[in-house]
Amino acid sequence: MLTQNRILTVNHFTMNRGSLLQMLFILSILLLINGSFSSAVNSTLFKIDPSKVKQISWKPRAFVYERFLTDEECDHLVSIAKTELKRSAVADNESGDSQFSEVRTSSGAFISKAKDDIVERIEQKLAVWTFLPQENGEDIQVLRYEEGQKYEAHYDYFADKVNIARGGHRYATVLMYLSDVKKGGETVFPNAELSERQKAAIALNDDLSECGKRGIAVKPKKGDALLFYSLYPNAVPDQMSLHGGCPVIEGEKWSATKWIHVDSFDKILTDGCSDRNQNCEKWATLGECTRNPEYMVGTADLPGYCRRSCKVC
Repeated sequence: MLTQNRILTVNHFTMNRGSLLQMLFILSILLLINGSFSSAVNSTLFKIDPSKVKQISWKPRAFVYERFLTDEECDHLVSIAKTELKRSAVADNESGDSQFSEVRTSSGAFISKAKDDIVERIEQKLAVWTFLPQENGEDIQVLRYEEGQKYEAHYDYFADKVNIARGGHRYATVLMYLSDVKKGGETVFPNAELSERQKAAIALNDDLSECGKRGIAVKPKKGDALLFYSLYPNAVPDQMSLHGGCPVIEGEKWSATKWIHVDSFDKILTDGCSDRNQNCEKWATLGECTRNPEYMVGTADLPGYCRRSCKVC
């Protein structure tokens, strides 16, 4: 759990972390509404277009930005990930270790924030839209779901102390859809608050799969991005943020996830030389230290997950 009485000094004012998150949330909502914040991205100007942003839920807080990514950006992320795909894992609620589970049957790959100019541009666009610092975000994870593959309902905030040691809880998630899906593959919020009118509309929506009808759902559409918050503005986990990826019924689903923490995720953890994934030794034996050095070894500024097994410390 976050320590809500931790005191921070911001511009000569003292506020606790809950107040800081409330301030960030208010600023992000203003940004979503008025679209007045812009940023230089590779010598071009990225400006929020409020006409493309729609609120799909208030409980949990969730928004969709239509055509957030260009086709070029979508295809570029997919092309990078295709050569690096590995079976997706989940975090154990007690130990925090990554483990394989039938809860999550996709395959995925992480892409370094500074991989190339296009990835850096996407990172900057994400910071502009969410109004959250780039350093608070994890590397983008690109996922591929083939027919029948899914990610059962889960929370993005953590229940263990291991994963919150770096950056604290995940505060917000941006899910970017990199492909269209013929049928299925929706992102669904089964705990979302629904009016009777919404329930009736969902029941009559033939475009949704049976899984997608279990709550508020977003159909994958290439270029669209879904932003939702896992914590309330007072830093308390939002149980209505429970969400899942419905099974793909027809076609193939590509998506990219950006998890954003309450604090910097780029800070170096001085916990000695260790592996942070139970599969590190096996991956190192298979030669991943040289084939995938960004994830396995990392850099001086951002250490990788398997430094001990790669014998670099």
